[in-house]
Amino acid sequence: MLRHALRAALILSVAGATCAASGLAMSKDFDQSYPLQPGGTFELQNVNGTVEVEGWDRDAIEVHAVKTAKSKESDLDRVSIEVDAKPRAVSVVTRYPQNAGVEVAVEYVIHLPHSAHVEHLGTVNGTLRIAGVDVIEDLHTVNGNIEVYEGGGSVHAHTTNGNVHLELAHLGATRDEKGEATAETTNGSLLLAVPSDVQANLDARCLNGNFSSELPLALESSLHPREIHGKLGKGGAPIHLRTVNGGIRVVVLRSTV
Repeated sequence: MLRHALRAALILSVAGATCAASGLAMSKDFDQSYPLQPGGTFELQNVNGTVEVEGWDRDAIEVHAVKTAKSKESDLDRVSIEVDAKPRAVSVVTRYPQNAGVEVAVEYVIHLPHSAHVEHLGTVNGTLRIAGVDVIEDLHTVNGNIEVYEGGGSVHAHTTNGNVHLELAHLGATRDEKGEATAETTNGSLLLAVPSDVQANLDARCLNGNFSSELPLALESSLHPREIHGKLGKGGAPIHLRTVNGGIRVVVLRSTV
């Protein structure tokens, strides 16, 4: 009886190992770290796959990526991750062969200094998620959400099919500097969370959806329906919010939204 049980367990163990090996055969990891001076810049361009970026207290960038092939293991080597690393600037680009149907997704998890300047973060099919970075500029995807937590800078977030969620502790490179925020989507909703004392000029447009604001908004006249123009506080930094099919919410920044 015990022998049969051990034999069954061994068969299951071998089967599990075979499945794991098969799964690993269709993916390949990429792990590298690069020094980055305080205030250095970072940019990343992907094609298929989610990109997650998180700030940390080290003066270095850690790049972890997983390439996964849908059908052919040989496709993994046809997609390359190219890194141009300098002391004050790191750039990562995902390269696919031209005029070839390569079904490979690349998922990124990046750690970088809180003080880093994220100049560009992009993908085509996938979500962009960034947290704990002081200066953020351009975020762009086509099919996916854009999410920013504990962020700042002059944020420009653009997607076509997805939602945009921005939690901005400040606008501008510093809390004393006036920056701006732009969020645009076609099929999705927008949520902007800012401090209760923010000073900004806000304009919003939602063609097929509703607009709401937790913050007092001094409305100004508008010649077009479904467009809102007004001031948060005494006015200041420009905020532009645009969607076609979805609603827009402006809320007070808090620990959880």
